[in-house]
Amino acid sequence: MKRIALLVEDHYEDLELHYPLLRLKEARFQVDLVGSEKGVEYTGKHGYPALSDFASSQVKAADYDGVVIPGGYSPDMMRRCRATIDFVREMDAQAKLIAAICHGPWIMASACNLKGRTVTSFFSIRDDLVNAGAQWVDKEVVISENLITSRTPQDLVAFTIAIISTLRV
Repeated sequence: MKRIALLVEDHYEDLELHYPLLRLKEARFQVDLVGSEKGVEYTGKHGYPALSDFASSQVKAADYDGVVIPGGYSPDMMRRCRATIDFVREMDAQAKLIAAICHGPWIMASACNLKGRTVTSFFSIRDDLVNAGAQWVDKEVVISENLITSRTPQDLVAFTIAIISTLRV
C-alpha cells in the first residue's frame, strides 16, 4: 500500500485538505496527516478540524511515496517549521511526488529546486515561484517531473485525479 503524507497547519483551506484526504483514502492509499506537532488539532479557515498523526520531525521521505500540500494560509505556517521544509526537501531529492495547490507551492519555493520546472498556483504567489526559478503558468493542473500543482479549490478534481494517476504508475 502506498503511503502519502498530507501536511497540515492552522488556517488550511478546508476543501484543499479534506477532499484529497478522502479521495486518497477512497483510492486505498494510507494517508498520514503531518503537522509541526503530533496529536494537535489544527483548524481550517472555515473551522473544520484535522488531527495530526505525526510531527514533521518524526517522518522521513524514505517512508512515503508522496506528499500533498494544501493551501489557504497554512503554508505560511508550514514554512516556519524547519523539519517540514527538510521533509519536503528530502522528498524532492528522492524524486518522490510532491503535490501542492493554491498557496501550497510556497513550500516548494522554500524546499525544492524549481529551476527549469513548470508550476502553477494561486496567482498571488506567482512572483515567489518565479523568483525561485520556476516557470509559472495559469493552468488547472501542471505536472513537471515529480511536482503536481494546481491553482484553487475549483481545480481539486483534476488535482486529485493527477495525484492518484501518478501514484498508481
